[in-house]
Amino acid sequence: MRPIRAAAVGAATLALVLTATACGGGSPAGGSGGSTRTLTYWASNQGASTEIDKKVLQPELDRFEKRTGIKVELEVVPWSDLLNRILTATTSGRGPDVLNIGNTWSASLQASGALLPWDAEKLAAIGGRDRFVESALGSTGSTGQDPAAVPLYSMAYALYYNKKMFKDAGITAPPATWDELVAAGKRISGDGRSAIGVEGGNLANNIHQVFVLGKQHGADFFTPDGKADFTSEGAVAAVKQYVDLMAAHKIVAPGNAEYAQNQSLSDFAKNRTAMLLWQTPGTTFTAQGMSADEWGVAPAPVASGTPGPGRGVNSMVAGINLAVFKNTRNTEGALEFVKFMTSDEEQKTLNKAYGSIPPVKTAQQDPAFDTPTVAVLKKTLATSAAALPQVPEESQFETVVGTAVKKLFADAAAGRPVTTGSVRAELDKAQQQMPEK
Repeated sequence: MRPIRAAAVGAATLALVLTATACGGGSPAGGSGGSTRTLTYWASNQGASTEIDKKVLQPELDRFEKRTGIKVELEVVPWSDLLNRILTATTSGRGPDVLNIGNTWSASLQASGALLPWDAEKLAAIGGRDRFVESALGSTGSTGQDPAAVPLYSMAYALYYNKKMFKDAGITAPPATWDELVAAGKRISGDGRSAIGVEGGNLANNIHQVFVLGKQHGADFFTPDGKADFTSEGAVAAVKQYVDLMAAHKIVAPGNAEYAQNQSLSDFAKNRTAMLLWQTPGTTFTAQGMSADEWGVAPAPVASGTPGPGRGVNSMVAGINLAVFKNTRNTEGALEFVKFMTSDEEQKTLNKAYGSIPPVKTAQQDPAFDTPTVAVLKKTLATSAAALPQVPEESQFETVVGTAVKKLFADAAAGRPVTTGSVRAELDKAQQQMPEK
């Protein structure tokens, strides 16, 4: 789905953006001719296709226009393009009035100066900070600064498994530990089937997985003062553990080394892969032809089998934030639109449609968000998820470390050895591309 799977951006492009001062979005004509009756909105691709997103969103935008008289011109932007589109907008000054951002980008885009800060007054106008779940607010920008955006959809990773493939292999319960996952995987793999799908060509997904494994190994990838720390023992162990699902344990098909966004879904739906570490299934599994009784869900594994804070972290805090470009010429309309999208009514409607979780506490009380599947995700967000580093260089981190993991998966797929030394060497190359502090 996103889920939230952020697009990557080149280090040089990011560096250019982060040196820009007070750049912002909104076309010179205020999004669309400067009219206070029109807004432009870039929405991220949350459904199985951009067309599905348009079908979900357009009725809500029409409802907003009917209530306010403000027309919203919608563009659904694929994740593969979204971050680069945003970065181009911040440097050119030509962009939308309101946009979705992957919550992991909040601090990076905040540092560019392109986004309207959400100070106490603006937050009060949409009901106040206390309306939002604390874990979602933790991914809205750097600590000590006003948020760069507000939460729109919340998500978390869980382990999804194919019930039939488990039954055929004689596996009676989903694995709670990594050792159990590997053991189950070896029982499943073979005859054209593999145990678990990865997307080795998807840089952001690589980061999500190795960040979580890093937390389980006591690593954060950044020091408390914001310096890159990619070659610590814990970071190296985390990356090696992830790539070893293919390299050492042989429970990931070699072709997964090149998989990009959503390519692992088809294998899962067609009984070729038994497990996925995924965010919210939403309409995505259905669009692949799966019925709800074909798959199960369990918390993602941790070494102890008991998720929780610290080394029990089993998900990053995933989600989509809603931001306003600072140089929009329709600030009042943009803020009104954000208030509408974060209202209880819209939070229930949109998060039901996408299978995500409302970051607004009162909207979570709807019974639709108490199903067994959603309950796993809600508990994960509340007790065992951690926000990716809220540092300006986070997007660059996704690029360089995500690329290092991609290279290591390529080595594994080609039969080249993946060792502690080779992992450390790739991570050292990645660290050399980060700005010095």
